[in-house]
Amino acid sequence: MSATRRQVLGRTGALGASIAFTGSLPELFAGTAAAAEPASPPLDRGGYGPLVPDPDGLLDLPEGFRYRVLSREGDDLRSGEGKVPSNCDGMAAFPGRAGGRDRTHLVRNHENRPNAAFRVPAVRGLTYDPAGLGGCTALELGPGNRVLSERVAIAGTAVNCAGGPTPWNTWLTCEETEDRAGTNGYTKDHGFIFEVDPYDPRRTGAVPLTAMGRFQHEAIAVDPRSGVVYETEDAFEWPFGLFYRFRPKRPLGGIGSLRAGGDLQALRVPGVPDLSTIQETGTTFDHVEWVDVPDPLAKETPVRLQDFGRGGITHAQKLEGCYWGGSSVYFVSSFAESADGSGADHFGQIWRYDPDRRRLTLVIVFGPETDVQLPGESPDNITLAPSGGLMVCEDGNGAQHVFGVTRRGEVYPMARGRQNVGTPEKPEWGEFAGVTFAPDRRTMYVNCYTPGTTFAVTGPWRH
Repeated sequence: MSATRRQVLGRTGALGASIAFTGSLPELFAGTAAAAEPASPPLDRGGYGPLVPDPDGLLDLPEGFRYRVLSREGDDLRSGEGKVPSNCDGMAAFPGRAGGRDRTHLVRNHENRPNAAFRVPAVRGLTYDPAGLGGCTALELGPGNRVLSERVAIAGTAVNCAGGPTPWNTWLTCEETEDRAGTNGYTKDHGFIFEVDPYDPRRTGAVPLTAMGRFQHEAIAVDPRSGVVYETEDAFEWPFGLFYRFRPKRPLGGIGSLRAGGDLQALRVPGVPDLSTIQETGTTFDHVEWVDVPDPLAKETPVRLQDFGRGGITHAQKLEGCYWGGSSVYFVSSFAESADGSGADHFGQIWRYDPDRRRLTLVIVFGPETDVQLPGESPDNITLAPSGGLMVCEDGNGAQHVFGVTRRGEVYPMARGRQNVGTPEKPEWGEFAGVTFAPDRRTMYVNCYTPGTTFAVTGPWRH
């Protein structure tokens, strides 16, 4: 069983990993066997050493690493379209096109609600609903992560939280809301996924992919073999969200192909109405079921409340990060609290679904909170690290971290935010989001949610 984070610190020393978890990710960790407890070697065997306080008070990193601030909310967009929007969230990095191999393109979400300080500027041809303040911005980077351009990629959307890249190098941005036209001043329904071309956003425009459902989207991952798109729903109040798959009519068809529609289905684990009740890593369910969503547009009833027939449907609180690795999709439940209606409590789970075997497995449990100043509760966005393990953004209480999980199952802090957005009496730190790596794996890009800041982190990454 997982130990407390304070117990883990006691075993590994002051510089040791401070996340309690059990299990392993075989496809990402090169077949590492599941461990009953976190490994106990010195941190420098699994991570990059202790975090060094940043004299500028922005980002603590291990020795040998450095960061560059690429963009900060409230500054001028280089396109002249307005200000850099607030609430930087999900993000992905794409390679330069032919003739620009030394370039990297970033697409960055802005999870703006109606009270956002800086909206995504409305741009003709790229705006879905003029009353929506969210959307995406696109950055083009040259050698040394020098910002060459920064512009609006889509506007007029709402609460753009996460999303995910496609195999044809576009970004699917997800609205984490299901507000209808007439709510919060919106002139159109929200709760959709939109496709964004990082190279030329006008090729994709601002067209909702309605067949992929209207609900509180969080993240997606695409099976590069079949084209099936997996989707998470971030609902932290009862009834909680669902895990979905979308089977497109034109799988892997390139830009615009998802507009052709398809079938939306939700995961049912027979006998398990709530994933939070599964507490032991390695627990496996074979031949899980996929049930057609009766009304993907939620015209009358939110999807998670619809009638899925005999056996109901499987829910989970705070379904967030979603990532494809090997031959499986991994997804995160950030936390579960019985006080909110969950069947059990936990401080983070990572699940793996193997579509070839229709097998669902609980692979990591983050466990119980003992000190919110330490990293390791409420995991959120995830990505594959250059070393083959994972990088995970923390979205919890207290100081916020990006932490890694190595091939051997060791957990280590990679970065710590220093931007205190609270008060000395009640300090708060902006969460991390959108962690992603450059195509050459030499730079980690990550956002601080508030104040919205995008960092490029370079250093002696292990490959």
